[in-house]
Amino acid sequence: MNRTGFIRFKTLLLNIVLLAILGGGVFLGYTLIKERKLFINEWFIGDGLRGVDISSYQGKVDMKSLANQGIRFVYMKATEGSNHVDETFDKNWTNITKTEMKAGAYHFFSFESGGETQADNYISAVGSLDGRLIPAVDVEIYGKFKDNPPKKEDVTKQLKIFMAVLEDKYKVKPMIYAQKDVYDQYLSGGFSEYPLWVRNVYFPVYLEFGGNWTIWQYKDRGELDGYDGEEKYIDLNVLNPGKKLDELIVDTHDD
Repeated sequence: MNRTGFIRFKTLLLNIVLLAILGGGVFLGYTLIKERKLFINEWFIGDGLRGVDISSYQGKVDMKSLANQGIRFVYMKATEGSNHVDETFDKNWTNITKTEMKAGAYHFFSFESGGETQADNYISAVGSLDGRLIPAVDVEIYGKFKDNPPKKEDVTKQLKIFMAVLEDKYKVKPMIYAQKDVYDQYLSGGFSEYPLWVRNVYFPVYLEFGGNWTIWQYKDRGELDGYDGEEKYIDLNVLNPGKKLDELIVDTHDD
């Protein structure tokens, strides 16, 4: 091998080594993100207002403590299906009024009961939303449905009924919480008029939805002071920097 050939060989070898290092770094970074050991989303939340979502898993919640840590809004689980009411909802719903944080109530959508009875359950438990955040519904694949997902037409039919009942009651469009795979499978093309609460705890939401979202759940392993439940972590959310929290406040003077 002459000198020119040797130099080319060394250059090629160096490039291969550099690509291997770079590829290994990308793979390592991806692995750390997926295993929740590296949280890059916090670099992308910008100036949006921070919030949390809670349920009975967080146990007793000290609302003043959350407020003192910069939390501006709290969505709390109110209901699930047609009968279940979260055991901590009433207390949290009352206690948050002692702070300046805004409160919202969400419903966990069931594939095992009708949309109208689920909406009735929410309305019965939550009551008036005047001065509170717009209602939200959590749509996700759970339990036995992970192996046998329900048909799209069945889900969309009952979800549309649920949304219509709440919209008629509160005079606002409810917000839908979902992650990208559920959105693509059940919501895309049929619910574009509703605000989106998007879950992606691995990568920036902009990669999947651009700016077309209202709230982003960017971390599911947040740790704050102020709760004592069996769940160590708390979900962290951010309001789209292009929106104002006041835009989500209900003002219907309903009884």
